Amino acid sequence: MLVLLVVVRLNEDMQQQIIKETFHLVSKRDDNVCNFLEGGSLIGGSDYKLIYRHYATLYFVFCVDSSESELGILDLIQVFVETLDKCFENVCELDLIFHVDKVHYILNELVMGGMVLETNMTEILTRIEDQNKLEKQEAGITAAPARAVSAVKNMNIPQQIKDMKLPDLPQAIKDLKF
Repeated sequence: MLVLLVVVRLNEDMQQQIIKETFHLVSKRDDNVCNFLEGGSLIGGSDYKLIYRHYATLYFVFCVDSSESELGILDLIQVFVETLDKCFENVCELDLIFHVDKVHYILNELVMGGMVLETNMTEILTRIEDQNKLEKQEAGITAAPARAVSAVKNMNIPQQIKDMKLPDLPQAIKDLKF
């Protein structure tokens, strides 16, 4: 099981403790109970809620303050997971681990600074495709020097020098007219 948790401005020990507490709270619950929990002591107490969705071996957990709509956050999680599923074709733990930068990019298209920016999956996927195109263009530019070196190596210059037909120099000097 993988818990994706974004924690800001906390030291690593505190982050690990929050992840352990979140895992303990969420993993012990049956699948047929509601997906809302009051925050534990480390998470901020009763002013915060954990809202989660469980998909196969993945848990997606959002921690929000008490003013947020639980159903709205569940919908946001659904959009996030569907977007991940489209981008990675059946998203799994390894996709989240090996493509964490892309996962954060997708999450930033949905939420930034605690504000929901976009929930239209078509719009999000368009932005992701634009980002992928930009990355491919940049990869082409940064790879140009390596391609040039490879092309020079493939030219087999030492053999080309051997194959050059140079005139016999002593005869060429005699043929010079001053």
